[in-house]
Amino acid sequence: MIQALYCATDTKVKAGQLCAKIDPRPYQTLVDQDNADLAAAEARLQKDNADLARSKATFEHYEAREGRRVISQKTLDKLRKAYEQTQTRTKIEEASVAQLQAALHAAQTNLEYTDISSPIDGTVVSRNVEMAQVIVAGKETPLFVVAEDLTAMQVNGNVSENDVRAINLGDKASFTVEAIPNHLFAGAITQLGRSSRTLEHAPTYDVVISAPNPELLLKPGMTATIKIVVDRRDDVLRAPDQALRYSPAGHAAPSSSSGAGTPLDGWPRVWILREGRPTAVPVQLGLDDGAYTEIVKGDLKPGDELIISENGDRVTQ
Repeated sequence: MIQALYCATDTKVKAGQLCAKIDPRPYQTLVDQDNADLAAAEARLQKDNADLARSKATFEHYEAREGRRVISQKTLDKLRKAYEQTQTRTKIEEASVAQLQAALHAAQTNLEYTDISSPIDGTVVSRNVEMAQVIVAGKETPLFVVAEDLTAMQVNGNVSENDVRAINLGDKASFTVEAIPNHLFAGAITQLGRSSRTLEHAPTYDVVISAPNPELLLKPGMTATIKIVVDRRDDVLRAPDQALRYSPAGHAAPSSSSGAGTPLDGWPRVWILREGRPTAVPVQLGLDDGAYTEIVKGDLKPGDELIISENGDRVTQ
């Protein structure tokens, strides 16, 4: 049972600083009992060692005079047996003392565990215990969570097996957190997992993003949505992905008016209105960020209005 609390959330702590105290009385009782048992066993061992010394001296004394007929063989055998029994009893008592010493050490360790101390210098970011609460052995939830440096944070994320191939250490990343959705944070990839784990029935790989947090806006446990920059193009022509998915229903696709001919094999098409008619333009694609795709080649220019959907006799541009 928690007897005292000394550290609240957001408290600055030093390594070894006492943050909570578990009621030590049950553990102190065990230490006292083990101390008493060990003292009794050590007294018995001391007596057995004295008996062993006397038994050994007596046996060796008469054994040395065996050839002089000072003592009968039967009496000598009895002395030998008594000596051996004393040796056995002493070894048993030595084992008992060692066992009780181990029990005392365990009890003292448990007593020391009633002091809940910070392992590092840092800040208490959460306290998951209250006064008089009973602590269960093996409890998975930590009583306190202490962060060493809140100005340098790590984001633990996961990416699909298709995406992880494009990610390298040092890649730039940005992310938002649900608590501050309009604030964009920046960081870089510092760790890449080598083994996969299943998340929502799909294999994913762990990534770690290191990010500065000078304003202390980020808190441990926040949920982040991550974007990782794996490649970049500047000053390019791009088209919305909706345009790449559009195709007029039941419409035969004429060629581009530029003389590009029928769409090239394997090239996707976008549709534009030329002279009032939907016209297919084959394009070669580059980078895709999920919303827009780079147009590497094709009879398009900035400002062309691409068809993205249609409604009856009307099309949306």
